[in-house]
Amino acid sequence: MRQAQTTLTLPTRGAELLEITAEVAAWLRNQQAEVGQITLFCRHTSASLIIQENADPDVQRDLVTFFNRLVPEGATGFRHTSEGADDMPAHIKAVLMNTTLTIPVADGRMVLGTWQGIYLCEHRRRPHRREIVLHFIGE
Repeated sequence: MRQAQTTLTLPTRGAELLEITAEVAAWLRNQQAEVGQITLFCRHTSASLIIQENADPDVQRDLVTFFNRLVPEGATGFRHTSEGADDMPAHIKAVLMNTTLTIPVADGRMVLGTWQGIYLCEHRRRPHRREIVLHFIGE
């Protein structure tokens, strides 16, 4: 059994779902992984990770629209407002989604479904640099 770890630093353009499947798969190939699992961890409280359909970009746009309706900017009653109107809603969205994903690895590849991709969800309006820790354990 062996382990490998790295951190991906990813620029975002503001609120978006950024597909990172290719970057994760490339790192996994470089590890010469055969079987095991890969864990992804988002090191932020206003961004998150999801596995979602990657065939139709309307899915990503609809998800952003839905979460913006569910937790709109400018909602009243929040105490934490010092970092802008989008900050507390971003924290809530991150709570509703994942900050950690674990994906099985077989034959050197992530065992994702045909239409599944890995997405970094940026919940803030302005661009950021986000860090995602990748950890492989296996053979």
